[in-house]
Amino acid sequence: MQAKRVWAMYWSATGTTQKVVTAIAGKMADKLGLPCEEYDFTLPAARQGAPDFGPADVVVFGTPTYAGRVPNVLLKYLATVQGGGAAAVPVVTFGNRAFDDSLIELRDILADNGFHPFAAAAFVGEHSFSETLAADRPDADDLALAERFAAELAARVPAVNADTPLIEVSGRARADRDYYQPRDRAGNPIDIRKVKPKTSERCDDCGLCAALCPMGSIDPQNVREYTGICIKCGACIKKCPRGAKFYDDAGYLYHKSELEEGYKRRAAVSLFL
Repeated sequence: MQAKRVWAMYWSATGTTQKVVTAIAGKMADKLGLPCEEYDFTLPAARQGAPDFGPADVVVFGTPTYAGRVPNVLLKYLATVQGGGAAAVPVVTFGNRAFDDSLIELRDILADNGFHPFAAAAFVGEHSFSETLAADRPDADDLALAERFAAELAARVPAVNADTPLIEVSGRARADRDYYQPRDRAGNPIDIRKVKPKTSERCDDCGLCAALCPMGSIDPQNVREYTGICIKCGACIKKCPRGAKFYDDAGYLYHKSELEEGYKRRAAVSLFL
């Protein structure tokens, strides 16, 4: 292909996916001598449209992994993003447990929408529930790997065309995919879907949490109230300057503790070329 532009397109509530995607896209653009543009669809207003991609575009497209899959709240929007023949690099991040089927799902979504996924990657990011699970990842080593990966991608871009085979990645076929289900020690499911953060007296009503909520679910007039669902993305908790948002649900705290205790090892990045 005769590429003319590289894109970093991502959903990133706490910034981890953004760091990885922009590092890859930026380095690839630098190697190819092309402009690099960003499209951040984290906030609801940005999900009202998408860039007009075409066959001269290379798109590094990133989402986090939620329960082993692409976040289901994004599926309706992702179905509207058309590739127009653009080359694509699906990228997912995961919170040190596993990326399960998220990468193959994102690859398939992009392929179905007219993109040509020719490479892919799964990087580790600090878990949205925790400040210790994969703390501060992607770190310097991760980002250096992202740049080396980008250099390899840049070398491959000229040969990418409509006949380039779909990149093979880890994951299950569509009919077999399911969402990861947290369980207690007795094997009983833990359901935290309706759990929402509480707000402490440290809150000074600055409204930042409402502005940052990817679902637009926090009432800006009263940040202690919710007008929609909470997807446990961590944005309001990790980005509150006063540390005023917190969870006290027993199931949530149990699951958080189990993840922190069970996945202390440094999970590896997976690259597919």
